[in-house]
Amino acid sequence: MPRRSKNRSFSRPANADAGDISSPDAEKDENNSRRGRGRGRDSGSGRDASRLILFGRHPVIMAIHNPQRTIHRIWATENAREEINYALQEAGRTDVLVDNAGRIDIDQMLPPGAVHQGIAMHCAPLPQPAVEDLVAEYRDQESATVLILDQVTDPHNVGAILRSAAAFGACAVIVPDRHAPLESGVLAKSASGALEVVPYIHAGNLARALEALKGANFWLAGMDGSADKTLAEAKLKGKIGIVMGSEGDGLRRLTRDNCDFLVKLPMTDRIESLNVSNAAAVALYELFR
Repeated sequence: MPRRSKNRSFSRPANADAGDISSPDAEKDENNSRRGRGRGRDSGSGRDASRLILFGRHPVIMAIHNPQRTIHRIWATENAREEINYALQEAGRTDVLVDNAGRIDIDQMLPPGAVHQGIAMHCAPLPQPAVEDLVAEYRDQESATVLILDQVTDPHNVGAILRSAAAFGACAVIVPDRHAPLESGVLAKSASGALEVVPYIHAGNLARALEALKGANFWLAGMDGSADKTLAEAKLKGKIGIVMGSEGDGLRRLTRDNCDFLVKLPMTDRIESLNVSNAAAVALYELFR
């Protein structure tokens, strides 16, 4: 399974947890952030993110180095400014304005309790890809791994899953258009920069997305604690889609019916289940090794 070595080219717009923009140019930046957003053929409702603020060292620096990320403004404390200016210079982004800000100023832009490390960035959402774009890119490849999340709604969990996807070479994370978090500062912080390198695809119709993957010779393995075989015992090879349901309800019936196999992780009876992000990391490691 090859690693994805290039920056991802698309992502999903978002407006959740974006915070406020204390800038006289906010209205102009808001209009600019709508420019150039791709419209995937299976991109769903195309909900808009008028104000997206990323925060924290890793998300912001990774965004600076992603040529697909349009940056409007960066705020940094005195302690963080030198590292941000160096990253901008290294990425050739000499036109990005870095404003001096205190920690309290940045606190007021973000959700309560956000760990921003003295750095915040106002930027445009990454363009939205389609499942068909992913299918076309990997149609002729012998191996690839995709994660499909069925109504996993916590942005911290999805961010952690994106991070594991980057670590273990998954080529994308696919979620339904509804009941899944949009691109946000909270999700990006949990992903620790992985949002910039792993395509995060919202599918307008998840069942149709699964059919498209099967049409491109992906084997779909649904994670289910009651399955007869473990993921290792299934000995899956080639192009694989790991389908994971919500922590409370698991896979929905239609999603389950679209899977080729149901598999589980080997566990003791001392605990009922793993957190979905932990389960995703273990599953991806099993395939990667």
